[in-house]
Amino acid sequence: MGLADGTSSDDSPRRRSRESRERTQGRRAFLTAALGLGLCFSSPDSAFALADDPRNARPREGDVFVFPFGAREGQIVTPTDLPVGGPQQQAYPMDPRAKVVRNGSALNLVLLIRFDPAEMTEETRALAADGVVAYSAVCTHQGCPVSMWQAQAKTLFCACHATQFDPRDHARVVDGPAPRRLPMLPVRMTDGVLTVAGEFTGRVGGERL
Repeated sequence: MGLADGTSSDDSPRRRSRESRERTQGRRAFLTAALGLGLCFSSPDSAFALADDPRNARPREGDVFVFPFGAREGQIVTPTDLPVGGPQQQAYPMDPRAKVVRNGSALNLVLLIRFDPAEMTEETRALAADGVVAYSAVCTHQGCPVSMWQAQAKTLFCACHATQFDPRDHARVVDGPAPRRLPMLPVRMTDGVLTVAGEFTGRVGGERL
């Protein structure tokens, strides 16, 4: 499929086993984070504390985007960090005044991708900034992380159940079982910095079972 995780085109049992392990590890990490958040609601006091914690608040207008992990964790993501045509870059929103990264909820992780604006639909361009679009990183099927990239098709790919989303067309579902698009997060450029311009365009997360 040409996925950006570096796998080859060899469809050997060894490769299928490796991909299965990677999908399992990805789901386990995501579910562990979600479970940890859920346990915080075990008492009313902890629930109120969690609700008041700005790290758990949804992205707010004026927030900037920062790298979530690795050597550049906490540093601001700029358009020059995003190669035109993909792949995506994961990011968390951050309150630029309080310097609070909103990484307390797995639902706050977003995907930033940069395109030639001419490739986007009109609806997508209206919520983008200088070719950069932002989407929820949580699949709308069963809440798995959308962490892979189909380079040839330029689509976001969820490895759990093989859903593909087209980020040039408001994350339209191209293939797979997801029932709806990934919610888009409107962005704008503010003094040369990419910032949040509004709320997610839809409910973040998977199907409610």
